[in-house]
Amino acid sequence: MKYEIIHLPKDKWKGTIIPIRYKTDKYYDVIVNKTCKGFSIEIEKKDFAESVAHTPEEYDFPDKLYEEHWENAYAWGVVVNDELIAAIETDQELWSNRLRITELWVTELYQKQGIGHALIEMAKEQARREGRRAIILETQSCNVNAVDFYQHEGFTLIGMDTCCYKNNDLQRKEVRLEFGWFPEEKKLLNCEEIEIRMETKEDWYNVELMTQHAFWNKHHLGCDEHYLVHKLRKSKDYLPELSRIAVKDGEVIGCIMYSKARVVDELDTHEIITFGPLCVEPKWQGCGVGELLLRETMTLAENKGYKGIVIFGEPDYYPRIGFKTCDNFNITTADGKNFDAFMGIELSEGSMKGIKGKFFESEIFENLQKAEVEEYNKKFPELQKLRFPGQWD
Repeated sequence: MKYEIIHLPKDKWKGTIIPIRYKTDKYYDVIVNKTCKGFSIEIEKKDFAESVAHTPEEYDFPDKLYEEHWENAYAWGVVVNDELIAAIETDQELWSNRLRITELWVTELYQKQGIGHALIEMAKEQARREGRRAIILETQSCNVNAVDFYQHEGFTLIGMDTCCYKNNDLQRKEVRLEFGWFPEEKKLLNCEEIEIRMETKEDWYNVELMTQHAFWNKHHLGCDEHYLVHKLRKSKDYLPELSRIAVKDGEVIGCIMYSKARVVDELDTHEIITFGPLCVEPKWQGCGVGELLLRETMTLAENKGYKGIVIFGEPDYYPRIGFKTCDNFNITTADGKNFDAFMGIELSEGSMKGIKGKFFESEIFENLQKAEVEEYNKKFPELQKLRFPGQWD
């Protein structure tokens, strides 16, 4: 697609009218019949006797971006010559762990150029990043082009409301239809299906490329973790004897990189270890690859006599493997803080007893210059930097 999708920030685009209009000579006829066993519902595409048009002017409340009732709205769009020509808005339905598409619009002149598909892909990417169980949206039974488009994008009918707009929606042939898209269910891989091994120099590029894919636009615009992997290998604190990659069918799909760390109190310095990044190629995320890497390398570390691991990581992921917040170990960050994403684990029972103080990781984590990262990015295929909900800046 030749048009660039950008984030539409709320402070600039709130209240922007989305002028949805369409003309159709077909509709999906919704027929609800009461039967002796319950109800039967038939939905069939039919022809209108005359074409029907719908415009924003016929509604008292036209569609707008960032309306107040969408509490977690987030929008992207395409702007050409300072004019908005396409937009999609989503809202996190937190109670049900679904993502609702509240607006999707491409102005008529720019339709059938792949923009609508690209915007839907943005919503799917958001759902994947956030672990949503479904994407849902609303359209009307008379908006045949929209119904057919959503089905082409993998959506399926999940429900309807026969009196959403007026009490005679069935008779007016304008029934609210709800469509849903469901992420592919992931199959857990086992240790026999992937190879976990030390990396070789020949793996370096593919490991860094996979790391870039795993972190791109996750915490910031773009990422620097792939450059961290490159720098870490040259560091005196790197622990290649513990670090491992995961390979499936010749493809690098995951890695975990270990390095030396320390906990310092007033009297003593305690040597421990940390890891990062631990990452998995996006299409293999949710298949247990990260856990396989972590459990195998934790055993390696225990066998080499290391006492414990302290990390900064995802608080929704690591506790199920046994990690606890570091206040359980009387360990704080270098500036004396504790929080959910600061965690540790003993590698054997009681192995971190007596270790307390402030945690320090390798200086390599603090010296990633943006200019160096941008220059290093030129080694890899170009990726677009995009805003997503939940990024740190």
